[in-house]
Amino acid sequence: MEIVITADAEAAAEAAAGAIERLVVKHPNAVLGLATGSSPLPTYRRLIAAHREGRLSFASVRAFLLDEYVGLPADHPESYRAFIQREFTDHVDLPSDRLQGPDGSGSDAELRTAADRYEASITEAGGIDLQLLGIGRDGHIGFNEPTSSLGSRTRLKTLTETTRVDNARFFDDDVDAVPRHVLTQGIGTILDARHLLLVATGASKAEPVARAVEGPLTAMVPASALQLHPRATVVIDKKAAAKLIHANYYRHAYAHKPEWQRF
Repeated sequence: MEIVITADAEAAAEAAAGAIERLVVKHPNAVLGLATGSSPLPTYRRLIAAHREGRLSFASVRAFLLDEYVGLPADHPESYRAFIQREFTDHVDLPSDRLQGPDGSGSDAELRTAADRYEASITEAGGIDLQLLGIGRDGHIGFNEPTSSLGSRTRLKTLTETTRVDNARFFDDDVDAVPRHVLTQGIGTILDARHLLLVATGASKAEPVARAVEGPLTAMVPASALQLHPRATVVIDKKAAAKLIHANYYRHAYAHKPEWQRF
């Protein structure tokens, strides 16, 4: 696992966007895994700027969402497909038919097969080259809440009240409006991506980052599964790094890596 500690949140976003830009320039038909929530927004803003400046095209990229609420229509403003379109893909040249997410809007019968259909779509695309991730206060990635199997695949999950409270800010602070269920890529699905890029900033992320990076591998901290991945990069600002025991070593190691070995 590569730990990259930046001066602030803006520098973290710059580093993450740079990694994605380099991948897409080198492999224009790359397959990206896109995260939602507040953490990746500064990264998306930089990718949009790179596109507008003519440096970056997403015309041949395919993109997959980590998760989707169950029970919201696809055009609901707080569906994750609507979110990613509003915050990112509507501002670049990624064709709408090359953006896919789990379908949580169908009938009960359709929901029973939605996860398997989504897994098949990712496989058909050749797998995800780079998966962008955030981390929740309880250490979740995607919507894999604590106790999620480290080998889990895309499936329907029930959200914890902590997560629903955290997400109420997107629903006019009405926790009752936050759906109770989601379809999410499983931890095993996430680990199949060839490169994992987790971005976390701010003091509220210091505890989950420390538990994921330096704590034991455990289903109680789903993000700790990144310890299993051969190419996982964690980009954090100073505030999110505040509880890391070995922060000075991570800074030293990254500063002295050969250029070709950096993410």
